[in-house]
Amino acid sequence: HLLPPKINEEGPIDPSTKFHGNEEIDYKGNSWIAPPPGLGSTSSEEDINHHKCYIPKKCIHRFTGHNRGVHRIRLFPKTGHLLLSAGLDGKCKIWSTENRQVMRTYIGHSAAVRDVQFNKDGKKFVSCSFDRYLRLWNTETGEVLQTFTNGKMPYVVKFYPHDDNLFVVGCSDSKIVTYDATTGEITQQYNHHLAPVNAIIFVEDNGTKMITSSDDKKVLVWEWDIGVPIKYISDPTMHSMPCMALHPSNEFFVGQSLDNQIVVYQAQGRFSMQRKKRFSGHQVSGYACDVAFSPDGRFLMSGDGNGKLCFWEYKRSKMLQKYKAHDKGPTIGCVWHPLRPSIAFTCGWDGVIKMWE
Repeated sequence: HLLPPKINEEGPIDPSTKFHGNEEIDYKGNSWIAPPPGLGSTSSEEDINHHKCYIPKKCIHRFTGHNRGVHRIRLFPKTGHLLLSAGLDGKCKIWSTENRQVMRTYIGHSAAVRDVQFNKDGKKFVSCSFDRYLRLWNTETGEVLQTFTNGKMPYVVKFYPHDDNLFVVGCSDSKIVTYDATTGEITQQYNHHLAPVNAIIFVEDNGTKMITSSDDKKVLVWEWDIGVPIKYISDPTMHSMPCMALHPSNEFFVGQSLDNQIVVYQAQGRFSMQRKKRFSGHQVSGYACDVAFSPDGRFLMSGDGNGKLCFWEYKRSKMLQKYKAHDKGPTIGCVWHPLRPSIAFTCGWDGVIKMWE
């Protein structure tokens, strides 16, 4: 394993934060993280059919400010008016997608940030980095609420959907650990994979289940808080899947398989592979390029190892568009705006975040 050096003895670096906007509280007394009025919300289920999505046509804005590449981007839950980015320079930044400017920088890691995740209401987020520390931040003020480490390299972090106080981390020692955000203690370990854990998603199927994938080319399904997997998805033809995404209907999930295709599985019942549905035509080969669905579930979007951005129609699994998005490496992260039907964001290792419409 080419893991970075051991954890440094001095402990984590002192966190700092910088606000770049005009004012933290506007004249009405609203905080800068409050969603702008008139955004509405189509988060309810019956609205999803009226919210028809279209494929973005061109890049309408470039967010620049990270000194090195950007590895992951996440949108503010439900409204998507803020964009959180994890940079390989060890900084996290929050951008306003409405005003198209950087709002706050969070400096708390001495190595590249591998993953970031908002909690359910977006008031906090957690970042995990190659300096082997995880930090829980207050989004609004930029203070570090808690610092976590188990001395291993964290690769992926996810909040438990029913309780913001718990989050799970997939680590380089092939364990998945649950942290309690208030005490900072490890409350549960899921130890069954044979290689570092790459992706975690939560599905609802008679209670919450957690699906994890790893470099050992297996996908395991766990009951929440029970450290023994209930389902083993393993097949000699499988490749490892460094990214997974859940379809908005919650019935299927897709995995970015490293043999240059995206494969589909059931997200309930038998978790069987849908062999007839394959999305191919992009080159991933060795990069953990994110996959994202449009909010109405009609389109699938993925980055690619050559800096392209690809769109497929989900029903017919046919590629519709392929754009050149980033230089000097892969288009590693992509997200689709939850409310604006044809806005998407991508990030790459050239340090640019692009907004597409």
